[in-house]
Amino acid sequence: MEAVKKRPSWKESTRFMRFLKPYRGRFTLGFAFLILSSLTAMLFPYFLGLLIGRDPAQASGSGVNIRFDAIDQIIAALFAVFIAQAIFSFFRILLFTQVTEFSLRDIREQAFTRLVSAPLQYFNQHKVGELTSRIATDINQLQTTFTTTIAEFIRQIITIVVGIAALLWLSGKLALIMLSIIPAVAILAVVFGRYIRKLSKKTQDAAASSNSILEEALQGIQSVKAFTNEWLEIGRFRVVIDEIRSLATKGAVWRGLFASFIILCLFGSIVVVIWQGVLMTESGDLLQSSFVSFIMYTIFLGASIGSLPDLYSNIQKAAGATENLMEILDTDMEELGKRDIAHRAKGAIVFQNVSFRYPSRPEMPVIRDLSFSIEPGQQLAIVGPSGSGKSTLVALLLRFYKPDKGEISLDGKSAGNFALSSYRGQFAVVPQEVLLFNGTIRENIAYGNPDAGDEAIGNAARQANAFDFIESFPDGFDTLVGERGVQLSGGQRQRIAIARAVLRDPAVLILDEATSALDSESEQLVQDALDRLMKGRTSIVIAHRLSTVRNADQIMVLENGEKVEFGNHAELLARENGLYRKLQSLQQLY
Repeated sequence: MEAVKKRPSWKESTRFMRFLKPYRGRFTLGFAFLILSSLTAMLFPYFLGLLIGRDPAQASGSGVNIRFDAIDQIIAALFAVFIAQAIFSFFRILLFTQVTEFSLRDIREQAFTRLVSAPLQYFNQHKVGELTSRIATDINQLQTTFTTTIAEFIRQIITIVVGIAALLWLSGKLALIMLSIIPAVAILAVVFGRYIRKLSKKTQDAAASSNSILEEALQGIQSVKAFTNEWLEIGRFRVVIDEIRSLATKGAVWRGLFASFIILCLFGSIVVVIWQGVLMTESGDLLQSSFVSFIMYTIFLGASIGSLPDLYSNIQKAAGATENLMEILDTDMEELGKRDIAHRAKGAIVFQNVSFRYPSRPEMPVIRDLSFSIEPGQQLAIVGPSGSGKSTLVALLLRFYKPDKGEISLDGKSAGNFALSSYRGQFAVVPQEVLLFNGTIRENIAYGNPDAGDEAIGNAARQANAFDFIESFPDGFDTLVGERGVQLSGGQRQRIAIARAVLRDPAVLILDEATSALDSESEQLVQDALDRLMKGRTSIVIAHRLSTVRNADQIMVLENGEKVEFGNHAELLARENGLYRKLQSLQQLY
């Protein structure tokens, strides 16, 4: 059973105040305008009471008399109140919106920075769809809350406080009747609020799960259709969105019960207050002008109290959203440092007694006491059965993970002593599955060196055997590749990836089965480009097709995370019972 204790939502919410701190001047000014707009609104019942009320000295018959003797002054005062409130409200909305948008921009930037700087292990534990939901859905919830809900909540609180003071001033007896409901409302607000917050967080978690399923299904749409699993994905999605509906409906029921209780108590109290007020006015215990003002203040107070449940529940939703966002903002970051582009390593690599287990599978060793070395400019091929640790070895070399034991060094210096950006800047990777970004060919090649000019990009494309097919497109280097490069063939994507590596000009080149998924013609073009790229630099080649590594300086054979053989092609093939020879036999490559 998992027992993770989280901090209270309100404590999480207060941590967001640090994002408001740089804009505290605007926030304070906006808060002042909020108070002024609320106070001016509370003058309306008072002047209305003066306008249509009467006192015994002015009484003439029955009914309500309009104060014609002071109507000009009262109407002028009302217009002054409305104009002042309009001005105050405009600046309150403008300043609060500015503060909110600046703060949310900072939150988005910090959240994205945390994510792209997080260790790779973080993404092994979290689904991308859930993370994108945090950045989008939860921040949108905060946007609504900070822009309008909190300001409106504060405005209603000011209205309630000033309204209560006015009621006590006008008639203490009637005020006590009206205020008798407030303790019950306050207690219920706490009870209902806690439950609504829990439901809100569960709803947001379910929404994040639905986004994850949606993203996975659309990214893998080809596999979905190939296996005719459309209905399976629809079923998975339906289960989650039905959970969202159920949780949201349950939350609405509780909010509705809370609002209904308040309305019942509130308007019941208003009826009693009106009845008592009429009796007091007829007996002379209360001026008619005061009674009219009292009724107006009561209506204002009732409307404010009636709006609190919905405002409070929205703030609770935002409090739930902060818990999810704080998980991202508290994510550990890799210390990237600045990349030293002036220094180019020689490319000498040493693994010394390196062992490693994935944190998610601590019981399964992946690399076991591995030692080997590569001289500058040498080509090392790594082969072995699936699951032998080939890709994990590369991940350790790139410092995606830290070894549990042992040391990895570059040019005689421990890898951990390099600034991470400078260290990784010495490497370039050409993977089997090339990910191109949804932009132009030019932008994707320039990803290897964002500062490169058009001439350098063109030269890189030529060296990668990509220039001709790029120029055959109507838009040339400005051709859009589509999401994940779907507009290009596998061989074309590989050559774009090679051009990207050429432009990076790394000290160490890593080829992770770069030609295994290509047809013969594409493989030949890609292999020619790779041969040019490997010349004069340290290269590590992971391969299943052993025909591609015959010319490697050294070949390391891995099995179950251990180095079982090491030598060149001829030496390994000469071992009668060796694993390399067995793999060759299986591939019929004699």
